[in-house]
Amino acid sequence: MSTNNSRPSKAERSASAREKAAQMQATQAAAQKRKSLMVKLGVLAAVVVVVALVVVLIVQNNNAKISETGSAPQGGNAAGGILLTSPTTVADTSGIKIDNTNLALKDDRPTTPEPSELTVGAKGEPVNVTLYVDANCVHCAEFESTYGPQLKQWLTDGKITLEYRNVGFLDGGSPSNFSSRGANALACVADQSPAAYLDFATALWGHYDQGEMKNAELSDMAVAAGASDSVKSCIDKGTFRPFVEKTTVTAQNEGVAATPSIFVQGKSVDLASTDFAEAVEAAIKANA
Repeated sequence: MSTNNSRPSKAERSASAREKAAQMQATQAAAQKRKSLMVKLGVLAAVVVVVALVVVLIVQNNNAKISETGSAPQGGNAAGGILLTSPTTVADTSGIKIDNTNLALKDDRPTTPEPSELTVGAKGEPVNVTLYVDANCVHCAEFESTYGPQLKQWLTDGKITLEYRNVGFLDGGSPSNFSSRGANALACVADQSPAAYLDFATALWGHYDQGEMKNAELSDMAVAAGASDSVKSCIDKGTFRPFVEKTTVTAQNEGVAATPSIFVQGKSVDLASTDFAEAVEAAIKANA
């Protein structure tokens, strides 16, 4: 009895076995190559992450390295405030030096705010409104959006003086210390182009939803608000960072723990329970 499917010869079986072995080796080699590539890519990714972290740390350290001494900007006071006397002018201050050599947070900070050197307008004079605000604070952005135009109108009418105490409370949550850099930019504008201060403040907090800005972006925003080109160097160098540090630590030591914190004629205004505009109008009427 015959068949068309004859059994493979020994040589043919050997050749088939060698072919299968070669295929298995090729498959294993390809798998090993892929595994090696994945390991290399994993190592590369880890290196990239480490480098990125190092860069962030370097940026944070560089931003944190500020001089212990400096000066207050035009309109600045020893408490760290910038006092506006009209929409385009600041208080006539000069020669105030900042020395933070011994500046440190106290352990026995008050549980309720007790700010020092709050301005109080005398009878017949404009009442004072003091704002503790942070450039990276969402509630400060909301406050500026709500009350900024009214504050400007009161200033225009000569009914108030307005003091900004720009703090860096939220630097810890920023990779670039944006709170302090924003406060420095505000001080630079107050010092060199006070007429542009309010418009820059409006633009700065109006940008909150778009995230933090680099110094160059802060400079461009300041110039667009009417500041002179000279603010660019001030912003980039962090000229008033010692002043901001003084403002921030002093506020914390005096029990100011949140932003915005508002004071009218030296008295705290709780925005959760008090209408801010009504509080100011009441003070204006009482001081007339």
